[in-house]
Amino acid sequence: MDYHLLGLILSFLFDGTKVLAGYPIWWSLALGQQYSSLGSQPLLCGSIPGLVPKQLRFCRNYIEIMPSVAEGVKLGIQECQHQFRGRRWNCTTIDDSLAIFGPVLDKATRESAFVHAIASAGVAFAVTRSCAEGTSTICGCDSHHKGPPGDGWKWGGCSEDADFGVLVSREFADARENRPDARSAMNRHNNEAGRTTILDHMHLKCKCHGLSGSCEVKTCWWAQPDFRAIGDYLKDKYDSASEMVVEKHRESRGWVETLRAKYALFKPPTERDLVYYENSPNFCEPNPETGSFGTRDRTCNVTSHGIDGCDLLCCGRGHNTRTEKRKEKCHCIFHWCCYVSCQECTRVYDVHTCK
Repeated sequence: MDYHLLGLILSFLFDGTKVLAGYPIWWSLALGQQYSSLGSQPLLCGSIPGLVPKQLRFCRNYIEIMPSVAEGVKLGIQECQHQFRGRRWNCTTIDDSLAIFGPVLDKATRESAFVHAIASAGVAFAVTRSCAEGTSTICGCDSHHKGPPGDGWKWGGCSEDADFGVLVSREFADARENRPDARSAMNRHNNEAGRTTILDHMHLKCKCHGLSGSCEVKTCWWAQPDFRAIGDYLKDKYDSASEMVVEKHRESRGWVETLRAKYALFKPPTERDLVYYENSPNFCEPNPETGSFGTRDRTCNVTSHGIDGCDLLCCGRGHNTRTEKRKEKCHCIFHWCCYVSCQECTRVYDVHTCK
C-alpha cells in the first residue's frame, strides 16, 4: 500500500472542515482539501487520483456507500488517537501534508499494523451501521438469522449486516494489496484482523415489550458493539503483536515474499493477531526521516508508572510543572421539576509537561 488518498473523498463529506483521514490507506492515509462537500456536488470517482482500477470500479458501482467508507476511516483514525493518547507515538496527524501521519507508516511496524487494522474495522463498522440506518438502497438489515434467539423470544428490529460491511471493507481496502511482497502480505493480514474483530464482537440485543412490564412481546436483533470496544481489543493486539521475518520463494510468477513468525517457541499468530516485521523508532526525539515528533512539551501523568508517566513518556529528560486555573461547574443542585443549577468555580491544577 502506498500512503496517499482518503481525504479526497472525506473532503466531499465534510465541507471545509479538517478531517482526520487520508489519501491511500487504500486510498491510504492522507489529506486532501481541494474538493467540496458531497452535498453541493456529486462525488466523481474518476476525479480521485490514486485509485487502482479495481477501486475505481468499486467506487462507480457502489457510489452511494462511499461516504460510509470515508466515515469509517475517519472513525478509525479518531479511535487511534484515543488509544495512543498517552504514548510516545500518539497517532499525530499533519495538517499540511498529503500523508497525514508523515513517514511513520512507511515502515512495517506495530504502528502501521494497528492503523491498518483499526481503519479496516472502521470501514466495516461504518458501512454496517449506515446500512442498518437505511441510508443506502443496496443494503439493509440482516435477515439471515440462525434459529430462534431463545425461549419466548423472536427476531425483531434491525439486525446489523456485518458480513456486508466486512465485504465492502475487504473489496475496497485490499484492492491495493495485490503485490507479491511482504508489505502487501502484512497489510492484508492486519486489514483482515481488524475486520474479524467486528464479526467476533457482534452480540444479541433484546427488548421486552408490554404494558406495566408484562413482557408480552420479546424481540432480539444482532448489533455491533460500541467502536470503543473494537479499539480496546485491537490496542491489546497491538501490545501483543507478533514479530515476523520475510521469506522469499521462487514461483511461476517470479519471486514471492511471505511472512513467518520470528520466534518458533512462541505461539504462531492467528488471523486475529496483528503482525509486523520492522522495529519502531522510540519516538523520543523529533526525526523527520521516521516521522517522529518527539515528546517535548507533551503532558505527562506524574503519578503513573506506565508509558503515560513522566519518567517513560519524557524518555528520562525530566518534566516541567506549572499551575493552571480552570473554570468549572460546581455545587450543582437538582430542582423539582426539572432542571439543574450550578455555580462556577475556579480550580487550580498542576500541569506536568516533558522537557
